[in-house]
Amino acid sequence: MVAGTLPAPPSSLNPAHLRKSESLDGTDFWPLAAYLAAVVLVIAAVIAMSSVLGQRHRERATSEPFESGILPTGSARLQFSAKFYLIAMFFVIFDLEAIFIFAWAVAAPELGWAGYIEILIFIAVLVAALIYLWRMRALDWGSHPRRTKEVK
Repeated sequence: MVAGTLPAPPSSLNPAHLRKSESLDGTDFWPLAAYLAAVVLVIAAVIAMSSVLGQRHRERATSEPFESGILPTGSARLQFSAKFYLIAMFFVIFDLEAIFIFAWAVAAPELGWAGYIEILIFIAVLVAALIYLWRMRALDWGSHPRRTKEVK
């Protein structure tokens, strides 16, 4: 054998030497079909047994929602302030940016100085967006009186 060459595969792995019983003509899939049928039968039996043997409660309290032992008061359809959604969007945006920074940190050795300068620009844009949100009071939850110019 010459160094660097691979030996020939055994004849059992060579497709040219497959016997009739080893061919892929569909006769080898009956165990899979039998397994599928057994699974369907077991699932049907479990569902049928649970419907026959299961308990049935028809009390009034059974159909009411139950949250940690607290009885519900009022409607579940509450209107939230838009600030909840804004904070959620800011979280998603800044969380995604954190993922980009983590990916950069993993690849930092291969990126070199060009990658370092690009991540500095990226972080500067993030800081500028955060300052903008802060100045527009998008992150404030309290009610603040509007600033008016004093007339002298």
